[in-house]
Amino acid sequence: MSEQDAILDALAPVADGIAATLGSFCEVVVHDFRRPEKSVVAIAGSVTDRTVGGSMSEIGMGLLARGDDAEDQLNYVTRTASGKLVKSSTMLLRDSGGSVFGALCVNLDVTALGQLRTLVGELADVGTAAETPTTTFGDDVDAVVDAIVDEHQLRLNKPWTALSREERLDLFRSLHERGVFAVRRAVPQVAARIGISRASAYNYLAEIREQGAS
Repeated sequence: MSEQDAILDALAPVADGIAATLGSFCEVVVHDFRRPEKSVVAIAGSVTDRTVGGSMSEIGMGLLARGDDAEDQLNYVTRTASGKLVKSSTMLLRDSGGSVFGALCVNLDVTALGQLRTLVGELADVGTAAETPTTTFGDDVDAVVDAIVDEHQLRLNKPWTALSREERLDLFRSLHERGVFAVRRAVPQVAARIGISRASAYNYLAEIREQGAS
């Protein structure tokens, strides 16, 4: 067994212990970044409704894209597609050589606390907090990739067919920086999503990678 596999195996009971200690509103996930399409190798609790063999979220893909330069992400808040308010910490796993290969994530369902905060804020007549970004959690990595692509379209506020060549390059650059293309089948999936050929998609990806290397 490799060092990385041994660490992942050792964390499974740790995940169970943390979830049991914090209660039903807690979920602890162990991720193996070496297989982003099925990165969930252990999970305790159920906040994001994922199971073993599920995929990483946009946040995980972003960490994967930064490789060994990635840093722990602590105490951030997101909202699931179903409306749950989730407070999370993602702690990276490194082997003895310092290489990032996975993560231990703690997710807390703080929906009720958020609702209470809103109620108290309205009663006290104070402004509400800034809108919380929605994050796609799921067992299907394709849904995560689609959500990231669609988010880009929402920002542009125009149909894919209306994008200029430079705007398409910006899209591929953004997806590359967020780790999307570390997922197998992501390039043809993105091509189908925005209505271009696979060949064009691979050309855009090659161009932005060449720009990044220059």
